Amino acid sequence: MKPLTILGIETSCDETAAAVLRLDEAGPHVLSDVVLGQAAHHAPYRGVVPEIAARAHVEGLDGTIKAAMADAGMNFADLDGVAATAGPGLIGGVMVGLMAGKAISLAQNKPLIGVNHLEGHALSPRLAEGGATFPYLLLLVSGGHCQFISVLDVGVYRRLGSTIDDALGEAFDKLAKLLDLGFPGGPFVEKAAKNGDPKRFALPRPLLSREGCDFSFAGLKTACAREVATLGVLTDQDKADLCASFQAAVLDIITDRTRNAMRAFDMVWGAKGRLVAAGGVAANQAIRGRLEALAADRNYDFIAPPLKWCTDNAAMIALAGAERLRLGFSDDLSFPARPRWPLDEAAARLRPSHKPGRKGAKA
Repeated sequence: MKPLTILGIETSCDETAAAVLRLDEAGPHVLSDVVLGQAAHHAPYRGVVPEIAARAHVEGLDGTIKAAMADAGMNFADLDGVAATAGPGLIGGVMVGLMAGKAISLAQNKPLIGVNHLEGHALSPRLAEGGATFPYLLLLVSGGHCQFISVLDVGVYRRLGSTIDDALGEAFDKLAKLLDLGFPGGPFVEKAAKNGDPKRFALPRPLLSREGCDFSFAGLKTACAREVATLGVLTDQDKADLCASFQAAVLDIITDRTRNAMRAFDMVWGAKGRLVAAGGVAANQAIRGRLEALAADRNYDFIAPPLKWCTDNAAMIALAGAERLRLGFSDDLSFPARPRWPLDEAAARLRPSHKPGRKGAKA
């Protein structure tokens, strides 16, 4: 296998990121990984503002790419290809990164690979030393996505279930906004929950004990909003208790849905499997702990990317691009930016009531 060196570009939401990765017989090697966050830009609005995100990408991307190339000790001529997120995501930001990738591809006469952001997350566990081998069951939980996917090989994905309304990351952000905890909401809710009583508020567990692997979080979000309205003026302890009760409900839901997904995965693959968690919400330590326990109980291996590669990053985009280029796939300069782009197009057509693939929507 000829080693491949790829520049990855990620601008699908509120992280401007660039990375250089080399893929060889020993696996992927991240040579540089630069992420320019936008939290300060969006904090006053307690949510991602698409126009502000796109403008920040325009202002920061050139410097981020330059830093990634310098950190890797590379010139553009040293690259074998350029991979850029082409969707799903906030279309303004996606266009900024994809156009930059096209410009470098054209100027340097290098192959362009338009990457599905979800595929980046799906392959991200392979970034770590001794990372996941195919096939594996993926739980992808991030700001705008929540789904179970059978990852069978590069480009071969089968969706087992997804959210029928809101994503889990959106629910975390909504609660943090209700409680005025800060943005992004997930880490603040997790921190507050550590000091709270998880039994104080009787919150619903939508779809619990139902068949299938789908999620629903809209009812849980609404229940939290009602509790906030009932309490009126909230003390710090009120906030901690509501966060703890919310997280307890989330853990019960994830455990129940994951157990069903494992059964579905077992029916096809049998024997011992691999459970992989990826996406920003997968950085939540309570969720990771519950998934590890469930995997051990079901004789599964539990695998998750290092925390720095759970949230949006360009290393995973570079890896997806390298894997695709290795198989002989690349794209021309007409490749479009897509606000929606299900990872499994066939499953999306079969289940038109589901609307996966939108990132960064304000709750």
